[in-house]
Amino acid sequence: MQRDRTVEPPQARPGRQADPLADAAIRLFALAGTDALGHGVARHLGLTLSRHEERDFEDGEHKTRALDPVCGADVYLLHSLHGDAAGSANDRLCRLLFFIGACKDAGAARVTAIAPYLCYGRKDRRTKPNDPVTTRYVATLFEAVGTDRLVTMDVHDEAAFENAFRRRTVALTAVPLLVTSIRSLTADAGRLCVVSPDLGGGKRAERLRGALEEATGRPVGTAFAEKHRSGGQVSGDLFVGDVAGATCIVIDDMVSTGGTLARAARAARGGGARQVVACVTHGLFSAGAETVLAEPAIDRILMTDTVPPVRLPDGPARRKLEVVSAAPLFAEAIRRLHRDLPLSDLFVF
Repeated sequence: MQRDRTVEPPQARPGRQADPLADAAIRLFALAGTDALGHGVARHLGLTLSRHEERDFEDGEHKTRALDPVCGADVYLLHSLHGDAAGSANDRLCRLLFFIGACKDAGAARVTAIAPYLCYGRKDRRTKPNDPVTTRYVATLFEAVGTDRLVTMDVHDEAAFENAFRRRTVALTAVPLLVTSIRSLTADAGRLCVVSPDLGGGKRAERLRGALEEATGRPVGTAFAEKHRSGGQVSGDLFVGDVAGATCIVIDDMVSTGGTLARAARAARGGGARQVVACVTHGLFSAGAETVLAEPAIDRILMTDTVPPVRLPDGPARRKLEVVSAAPLFAEAIRRLHRDLPLSDLFVF
């Protein structure tokens, strides 16, 4: 017994002006579960998604193959590596790796893996004796199947990510996407202050603060919350920064339980913040997050669609959520990679 799934591209819109990319040797595939984002990226590029087949076998094995020719093509494979009801992060990782290998075997000139959310990014260094460095092991797997480049967004630790890979990597940031939404939410909010929920996120917070200053033309403050994690327990009460009367933007790369965002929001409120907007790139939303994020100290939650918010049920937390599409940024990155153009102004490192 086996289950087949063939992905056909959407019909082209009548009268639509074709992008020059459409005539080039480029193929864009989006694996199951990343279809919505994939179609968005394709629309921004003026392309249709290339056709592929995904076949599942009853014992849990699977295969994926391109139905459109890839020999000699510049191939981009889009798949976000989060777990959900349809499969674990391991399942998604294997599907992407095997598809990369299949495309290389079929003669693809270049294969770029686009993992909007890259799994195992949190385990990027040893913190206890005999700890694994899983980010490095994942990098080795991508290299083993012949990946030429890997594109992702807002990795957990930038330096660890860069050091793990021996292929070209592109790490985008959601900051350009979030700034527009933050401005619309805070147009009449008065003074703004960007809050890092821990010291490790300082660079991310500074990137957002600088972008907001440039976009608004006015000074934006900075604040930090203290956080220590050991054995699953989080501690730390120190909060540094002048947030009295300000609208605080708490920025983090991901949200799982929501505890980190809630602690930072309460600390900002305790310092006199007028309102708090939580901004995250990847919404993993583990069990119980809907209760934690219902925290009254959080007024709004901004998140990109690198991970669909399917785990966050209807309720107070879901009603605070605004999802910002990452498709335009990934599309522009693909356009420039295909044409070998610089990416520096897209806030990459």
